[in-house]
Amino acid sequence: MFRRPAKQPATSAPAAVPIVNDPGKVLGDLLAKPTLEGVLEAALHQAIELAGGGNLKGYAVVRPGEDRVAAVVGYDRELVGSPLSGPWSSGRARVVADGATELFATNPPEVRAKLDLLGMREVRSSLIAPLRDRNRFLGAIVLDRYGEGGFATLQLEAVTRWATAVTPLVSLLEAREDARALARQLSGVFVEAVESLDFDAVGHSRKVTEIALKLGRTAGLSEREMDELWYASTLHDLGKLHGDDGHAMLGANLLHDVSGLTNARLGVRHHHERWDGFGEPDRLAGEEIPLLARIVAIADAYVRKGDVGALQNEVGKTLDPRLVAVLEKALKDEP
Repeated sequence: MFRRPAKQPATSAPAAVPIVNDPGKVLGDLLAKPTLEGVLEAALHQAIELAGGGNLKGYAVVRPGEDRVAAVVGYDRELVGSPLSGPWSSGRARVVADGATELFATNPPEVRAKLDLLGMREVRSSLIAPLRDRNRFLGAIVLDRYGEGGFATLQLEAVTRWATAVTPLVSLLEAREDARALARQLSGVFVEAVESLDFDAVGHSRKVTEIALKLGRTAGLSEREMDELWYASTLHDLGKLHGDDGHAMLGANLLHDVSGLTNARLGVRHHHERWDGFGEPDRLAGEEIPLLARIVAIADAYVRKGDVGALQNEVGKTLDPRLVAVLEKALKDEP
């Protein structure tokens, strides 16, 4: 008599590694720095966690024409912006057993020299997760493991799913970065046209912007504030299109309907206010004067005088004493 084989207990498939353990925290991290580099850096941190952490470093590559490093975690930030070819070019999710060999084989000598200095020849294995939006290949997240051990299949799957999840945001920010670069180019061209009306003014806004950004960075401004500071300092003399008198207010009026530049517009309007309250157009005093306007005023004065020591006579009168000290520190700390 035939017996039926005993029923085997059902076996469940191995549980997939969850993409996100704390969705709220991860979303907060992604949006904390709403720039392409900021979002990709946050995405790399989460990818490293999904791959087990430990001795991992990572970078993200985007390809606006040619592949370039857009963000790093664990590597020196000097890698950001560098052109780089590598094992992601196929657009496939994969683990490369000897990540360094393929990376070094596809790059010219000057790039290999930089990779050597960063210690990337010591990479033992690499995980490649493509950033693909529909049929468009935007780049890749690359995780490098140093020392023994590779990447498990479940880790590759988890990081690949995570890369797919963040790609639409990367695509949106990439388009925004393109638009931002175009807006800056157009602003620069327009300012040059305004400055060409007065030969002595040519290049003035560019110099003011350079000093203002140096001061802003040392003062600890956020990325968003730095972006608006760029516009405030670049466009601070925009109103001179209609002559010198009242140009600060005229420039601000020209920016009135430009969305996203509210603080930059205030920086333009108030850059001729004085710390002691005897400036124009609104006779604001002290910290009533918007921060960006105070920074532009100091940068403008520095460019005109050519020496931070010459600003001391204006401290507490026309200029913010604390920010003048910050500029002095920024200039001393220059390499």
